[in-house]
Amino acid sequence: MSGLLLTLAITTTVGSLLSSNPTAAQVLPVAKRAERVEITTAPALEVASDHLTIIRWTTNNPGGSNVHYGIVHYGTDPKDLSQTAKSPIRLNQGQPYTVFRVRMEGLKPRTTYYYRVTSEESNGKSDGMKSTVNKFTTPGPGERIVAYPKRN
Repeated sequence: MSGLLLTLAITTTVGSLLSSNPTAAQVLPVAKRAERVEITTAPALEVASDHLTIIRWTTNNPGGSNVHYGIVHYGTDPKDLSQTAKSPIRLNQGQPYTVFRVRMEGLKPRTTYYYRVTSEESNGKSDGMKSTVNKFTTPGPGERIVAYPKRN
């Protein structure tokens, strides 16, 4: 009887170890890099409050590594975009486009910020595109701006 219990315990342990590693099943091969990455929906403010702002834009699918970063270079002077916010995204290689969303924190209320967006692979290789300089103004304390989705 104890031999049967030992066999059952070993079988259960091995089975749980084999099925408890979901990341092993999720590793995708690297997709072919796009010849040219282009912005298909211009960068814009998605939401802004007194503690965070999210900038959103869409490109064709850049391919390459499965993890990319959306990057926003920003500042209060359009000629000095020396601050950087960066957010990771896992590409859906089956989609022809990628939506980037970058979260920016610690901005001053009622302040106009200028920004430019870019993206890169997880290894730091640029996707080769960058936007024109855009701007937004943060709301006052306790206020909130929701620009996406558009509200009627």
